[in-house]
Amino acid sequence: MTHHRAALQKQIRDDVEAEKILKQVIDDYRTAEITDKEKGLLEYAEKLTKKPGSITEADIDNLKQHGLNDRDILDLNQVVAYFNYVNRVADGLGWGYSSKM
Repeated sequence: MTHHRAALQKQIRDDVEAEKILKQVIDDYRTAEITDKEKGLLEYAEKLTKKPGSITEADIDNLKQHGLNDRDILDLNQVVAYFNYVNRVADGLGWGYSSKM
C-alpha cells in the first residue's frame, strides 16, 4: 500500500487529501468521495480479482459508459491482473507476513 500512497500523493500533491481518499477507499470505495467513474473502475477491479470468471459483456459496457475505450479497458485489465499475480506470488512465498526468509 505504501507505493499506492506515494503515487496518489504525487498525483494530487496534497498529503492530507491523499490520506483521506485512501482511508475512504480502503474502508469502502462504494461510499468514498470519489467519482462514479473511479467507483466503476474499482468495481471492475474487485470483480476481476474475486470472481474473474463472472466478468460479462455488461461489465465491459459499464466501463465504456464511464468513458473508457477498448485500450483503456485493456490497460485496466492488465494492471489489475498483474497486481493480482504479483500479490499471489508474494503471498505464496510468505512475503506477505513478517518472517525471515
